[in-house]
Amino acid sequence: MQEYLDFAANNPLLTAAWFGLAGTLIYTTMRARFSPIKAVNNHAATMLINRENAVVVDIRTIDEFGRGHLAGAHNLIMSQIQENNLGQVEKHKDDPIIVVCETGMSANAAARALHKHGFKRVYTLAGGMAQWRADNLPVTKKR
Repeated sequence: MQEYLDFAANNPLLTAAWFGLAGTLIYTTMRARFSPIKAVNNHAATMLINRENAVVVDIRTIDEFGRGHLAGAHNLIMSQIQENNLGQVEKHKDDPIIVVCETGMSANAAARALHKHGFKRVYTLAGGMAQWRADNLPVTKKR
């Protein structure tokens, strides 16, 4: 134990960095565990769509959406969600909602905003459309 105290006393920057990283890891783990927003993989998303009539909300730009999206997806950009301009998605507050972005990174903010607007079951697609395409799953260009 004394060695650890000596190391901490002799290397305050490394010790602070270690505690910072450990704190960040604990925070993100706890936030994900207790968050009402859950990430689902492609298989789970397909099951939600087929068995529970989940609604897919694609938050990519109109051009990206036009290049290929999940069948039946609704295209809502982040500013529309923030302004509560939800269009046809508004009537699906009790249905599962799967938020899709390109890589799975920006979907969390949109999912949290939808949850704040009263949507009960909101999910994000892990890996986004990039993972969906990488797994050779079907996309459509029909609007």
